[in-house]
Amino acid sequence: MESLDLLANNLANASTNGYKNDREFYSLFSSDYASPDASGNTATLPEVERKWTDFSQGMLQNTSNPLDMALSGTGFFTVTGPSGALYTRNGSFQLSSTGTLITSDGYPVSTPGGGTITLDPSAPFEVTPDGDIQQNGASVGQLSIVDFPNTTVLAKQGNSYFRNTNPKVVPTTATDTEVHQSQIEASNVNTPASAVQLVGVMRQFEMLQKAITMSVDMNKKGIDEVARIPS
Repeated sequence: MESLDLLANNLANASTNGYKNDREFYSLFSSDYASPDASGNTATLPEVERKWTDFSQGMLQNTSNPLDMALSGTGFFTVTGPSGALYTRNGSFQLSSTGTLITSDGYPVSTPGGGTITLDPSAPFEVTPDGDIQQNGASVGQLSIVDFPNTTVLAKQGNSYFRNTNPKVVPTTATDTEVHQSQIEASNVNTPASAVQLVGVMRQFEMLQKAITMSVDMNKKGIDEVARIPS
């Protein structure tokens, strides 16, 4: 069921910009009450030990929107969420009514110092590969693009945001990352492969359901037969 939930969520977000695929680590479960066979081996079943996020880069797609920005290489855009800093690869940005650069959810895009970026909606602007935003011949703000030495501290919040779960791990400025204006990073979900895997897991799930149903029926029949008083 856990695997089905992961696969279904991945497929549901296959078209979500900047979405990162969830995968699972498997281990073997053996019941303490399982009886060993003649060779001394007990029956085992696979179980999802924990899930992990695949941070590999998705394909960059060209758009005609100068507010769209994509990252090549490792790293994340920093935005200010309701409870602090959030990190995302989804660079589908917008301008608020006051000209502040925000995400589609209304979170302000951050500068390295934690400030916001304000643009003149009536004038064109350019974004350099290092994240500097220039308008009317002057720099109006620098995108805060950070990386984590250990991405296991990142937990998903929503479909395209991550939060740092360990305050002791401080993000660093990304050094091997370039910003591409008028491009967007697609989800890294491999839709055909995920669909095939989903079908396989569903068949295993149905097989296990049938086995459980047969076991229950056999137990019920055994109880009925034992409890029956001979005439």
